[in-house]
Amino acid sequence: MSIMTITGKHKEENWGISSSAYQIEGGWNADGKGPSIWDTFTQTTDSIPDSANGNVACDSYNRLNEDLYMLRALRVKSYRFSLSWSRIFPDGTRKSLNQKGVDYYNRLIDGLIAYNIEPMVTLYHWDLPEALQKVSGWENAAMIDIFNDYCDFCFATFGDRVKFWITINQPQTIAWSGYGLGNMPPNVVDPGYRPYIVAHNLIKAHAKAYHTYDDKYRQVQGGLISIALNADWFEPADVNVVREVVTADRAMQFQLGWFAHPIFKNGDYPDALKWQVGNKSEIQGLPQSRLPSFTEEEKNFIKGTADVFCVNHYTTRVVSYLTAELQPHSYEWDRDLRETDEPDSPTTAIPNQKAVAWGLRRLLNWIKEEYGDPEIYITENGAAVEWDDFERVMFYKAYIDEALKAYDLDGVRLQGYTATAFMDSFEWLHGYKFLFGLHHVDFTNPDRPRTPKYGLSQSQTHPPSTHTHILFSNSIAVYFTPQTVCEQLNK
Repeated sequence: MSIMTITGKHKEENWGISSSAYQIEGGWNADGKGPSIWDTFTQTTDSIPDSANGNVACDSYNRLNEDLYMLRALRVKSYRFSLSWSRIFPDGTRKSLNQKGVDYYNRLIDGLIAYNIEPMVTLYHWDLPEALQKVSGWENAAMIDIFNDYCDFCFATFGDRVKFWITINQPQTIAWSGYGLGNMPPNVVDPGYRPYIVAHNLIKAHAKAYHTYDDKYRQVQGGLISIALNADWFEPADVNVVREVVTADRAMQFQLGWFAHPIFKNGDYPDALKWQVGNKSEIQGLPQSRLPSFTEEEKNFIKGTADVFCVNHYTTRVVSYLTAELQPHSYEWDRDLRETDEPDSPTTAIPNQKAVAWGLRRLLNWIKEEYGDPEIYITENGAAVEWDDFERVMFYKAYIDEALKAYDLDGVRLQGYTATAFMDSFEWLHGYKFLFGLHHVDFTNPDRPRTPKYGLSQSQTHPPSTHTHILFSNSIAVYFTPQTVCEQLNK
């Protein structure tokens, strides 16, 4: 199946583009917004290149009409964005409601609807209100009810127009990077315990929000609700060695299955996770496993709390068996494996994030087989490359081609693809060093002008009838002609 047939057979799939609040909005303290943990972190850290922060970012809070115009020009079917919790509830709770924040999101959602673009709304994309972190954030089980009340408000306020909800973006990143490695806010370094505690609370928070939507809003609003899980593909170092194949599956269970298994299978953690952490804990002389357990009631409450499977995917890693260290206690060592780069694939600007398109097809098939053939949405996929982004065009062509192979040849029920990202933005710990956008943003200019990059500019300067290759027809409209291909390849 060629990528060139998107205009035909695949015309009805949901082709979209993505962003998140902290990465693009700016207006970090405007109109009553409260600080988030990313606001606090970026004002004080020296670990981000050029001491960058999201205080202004793309200034989308003040340039909403420009964003809407750009989205309309892209002809996307959907736009995935997140709500800033502390812009709506400055202290994280309903009593602090900030109507100006609500008004901003109403304007955004109404603008998308007016242009026939479906809002795909993420309720939590890492920017926890600082006030909630002061009461221990996601380590605190009270967050389950606090998050649910925030979600309840958003369902009631925006749900008449929003029909696709994502509760939490990449909970594995929150748990491990935020509370294990501690390199992301809230910068807690405790690799052996708190990632498991935080993940436990995130899963239960997601499930409660799902049931709130299911019980109170679904019948009237008729929307979908899920959670966006990050997943690399883990390729065995030697597919002919059983131990290596088992190790690769264990890597999948520790990253994706940690959250997907409870939600999409039986309400509980994967056996590989329970066995590994339990055994390690026993050998370490601990009285019980560092991995918390769910009650039977909780398992029944969690099981089935997603209408579709949403996955964020960027790269593939090669894994081999390793008898890992027992000290210090660590989620990383609990896995008993070693990760390396895939040796034969092109690099991107970000280290350890090679472009390995064939891994996406294998990942989609693994999800199909592991979780009972769910409907799947790719909710993030993209690459950080330089301004001359012919490589980005080729990245998307290769990855979408593999996604369509999974759909057409393998029977994967792929329903949508969301490209990352709408425009260059604050790229978390990388600041503005690595940029994923389909539009360039000049961050040195107070007006933050946006310029279409190579792929988009080609679509505007060449009529579609002259193109032999169409990468994102009915979506991002990335075109290139045989002439431009030769020009780029000969550089």
